[in-house]
Amino acid sequence: MKITKSNAILFAVAALAVAALAALMLCMSGSGVVLAETTDAAVAAEEAAAAAPSLTSVGAAIAIGLGALGGAIAMGMAIAKAMDGIARQPEADGKIRSTLMLGLVFIETVVIYALIVAILIMFVV
Repeated sequence: MKITKSNAILFAVAALAVAALAALMLCMSGSGVVLAETTDAAVAAEEAAAAAPSLTSVGAAIAIGLGALGGAIAMGMAIAKAMDGIARQPEADGKIRSTLMLGLVFIETVVIYALIVAILIMFVV
């Protein structure tokens, strides 16, 4: 498969969609479904408040969403530039590819740090 600039952009968009789905799942992890039928309005209000997502889960979702967004855009741009460089200078294929992989590892490390921050927000704060 030949990787072009449009394929790299599609990769970034797909990674962004996965990040948005993960952020939505993190946000909704604090919410539950109220199944009990009660006549007392105060008990029903407490159950509804408990079912709403907490601010910590929203903060965790924002943290991982922004981290993944930045990582996805950076990866897409790095892959596009590397493929452009390989197309212009095919004899430097090995050097460009190894430098690209090292850069992608560093970008992914930042995304993993964002995940760790989101987990800390969820369970420590």
